[in-house]
Amino acid sequence: MLYYLFNYLEKNYSIPGAGVFQYITFRMAMAVIFSLIVTTVYGRRLIDYLRFKQVGETIRNLGLEGQMQKAGTPTMGGVIIILGILIPTLLFAKLGNVYVVLMLITTVWLGAIGFLDDYIKVFKKNKEGLAGKFKIFGQVGLALIIGLTMYSNSDIMISQEVKPPITIDAPVEFHMKGNKPVYTQNIHSTKTTMPFYKNNEFDYAKVLTVFGKGFEKYGLVVFMLCVIVIITFISNGANITDGIDGLATGTSAIIGVTLAILAYVSGNTVIADYLNIMYIPDSGEMVVFAGAFVGACVGFLWYNSYPAQVFMGDTGSLTIGGIIAVFAIMIRKELLLPVLCGIFVVENLSVIMQVSWFKYTKKKTGEGKRIFLMAPLHHHFQKKGFHEAKIVTRFWIIGILLAIVTIVTLKLR
Repeated sequence: MLYYLFNYLEKNYSIPGAGVFQYITFRMAMAVIFSLIVTTVYGRRLIDYLRFKQVGETIRNLGLEGQMQKAGTPTMGGVIIILGILIPTLLFAKLGNVYVVLMLITTVWLGAIGFLDDYIKVFKKNKEGLAGKFKIFGQVGLALIIGLTMYSNSDIMISQEVKPPITIDAPVEFHMKGNKPVYTQNIHSTKTTMPFYKNNEFDYAKVLTVFGKGFEKYGLVVFMLCVIVIITFISNGANITDGIDGLATGTSAIIGVTLAILAYVSGNTVIADYLNIMYIPDSGEMVVFAGAFVGACVGFLWYNSYPAQVFMGDTGSLTIGGIIAVFAIMIRKELLLPVLCGIFVVENLSVIMQVSWFKYTKKKTGEGKRIFLMAPLHHHFQKKGFHEAKIVTRFWIIGILLAIVTIVTLKLR
């Protein structure tokens, strides 16, 4: 909202300094600052309110050191994160930008699902919370909205180099790349970024070429399936990772910074051309949202670091996981998520492996066996005697390394 206000003041009244709101980097910095203020200052008040309402976490005794001391810690603190994202985004982002709109929808949508789950657990005294099938249904519903909008919306395109004679019915842009003339057009496409593939670009429609010519037109099916799997898997991965103080929050902040960098370079025609990566018009505005996201995670970490004064609950974990997945999909970097979100992926896989192996061995031998001392993986290390603060710090370090590797892949051909 402030973007439009200061843009109006600059054009009509020539107020000094108003033009600074035209810069994405400035609005991103303001989003980070306001997000930190919302989450730290007003977060304290919300925590006190949750404690007053006795919205406390119910702890199952899993035999982990210090676990039972956390009983009664306020939960549903993900509301703090959601407010820390929504308020700065509404203030500093261009609300007419389709990418920003989709990110706001994602935040509210998954926040509502997570809130309902926590509400059932806390107030209805049902430890199971919202049935898993309803969570999946909600995640798939969001994936359909995101996927279909990306495929059909006229404002969501990529810039692609074309060679004369030009037959595609779309405006052509011309610029010099060194001494070479280059023609580009903004077109609808199911292309995405894939490391170590030709020019780092991959078209989902090519998956269907194994069935023969003409099947490329059904590329939407492959794209939608990938969107559904990615959103569901990463969202649940963040949910599973949120098992010890500060782990999911800090990891998400690291991922958020990386996504902000990727969004900035993908939405800047000069940098994208220099790096020889896919240019996505208007996607740079998502950097403002990413700033609010990182600020919200870091601000919440103020209270969520060991020993935690508040837990985010599913309200926060489902939301931040879904935001990361949708953000990556919209800047066409979703195939980098197995690396960037390696912590979420491994945590998720550890649970899948543990459950699958237990059921398999029980069926074969009558006695279920385990791969890990306990799943997800962070509990395995707790069982081995590591303090949770040490586990979290080392996972953060791994997360930083994965973030660096993710950025480096942009230049690997």
